[in-house]
Amino acid sequence: MIDKIVHSHLNRYPAMQIQDLYKLLHQAALGSEHAVSDTDSVRSWLTRELAEMGEGPAEVLIDPISPDSRIVRIHLRPFVAAMQDPELLLDAFIHTAMGLHGDDRLFEEYWQTAIEIAHFPIDEMHGFILSMKSKNYPAVHHSPQYKRLYCPAYRVVDQAYCQETWFEHLKVWMEQNNT
Repeated sequence: MIDKIVHSHLNRYPAMQIQDLYKLLHQAALGSEHAVSDTDSVRSWLTRELAEMGEGPAEVLIDPISPDSRIVRIHLRPFVAAMQDPELLLDAFIHTAMGLHGDDRLFEEYWQTAIEIAHFPIDEMHGFILSMKSKNYPAVHHSPQYKRLYCPAYRVVDQAYCQETWFEHLKVWMEQNNT
């Protein structure tokens, strides 16, 4: 259920803002199709981020963000630490962006659930989502506060394109963290 994912993220990232919650739910329901304009720029973006991401919080390599676990965030720091091939991640990201076409109604259902459980003022959440709806639910960046505190570095992919070794790292992480 999306409520468990929202709770998990609010607990792991207590300084989340409404736009960070929106981004999470947007990715869970709509994927990452907004992020691929051409392969060369996507490759350059990943290469640059891998080189410049610096330190960040401890995170699992594969982080399911949709209730069916189909959509996941691949966190780059554990990806690099596990010595995985960036070309495989690039391929998974591009295939996801080109092949996954989300559902606005599903996103709206996720948002309704989030309104019921998130710690944000309801009027602010309604105002935010009305503004986004008027723009056809665009992708957004993380809030400055989220970026500063959590240094997000990940790619959103369909788990069907994930490598088996990535799941092995998830199993080890879950065992180490008793989850």
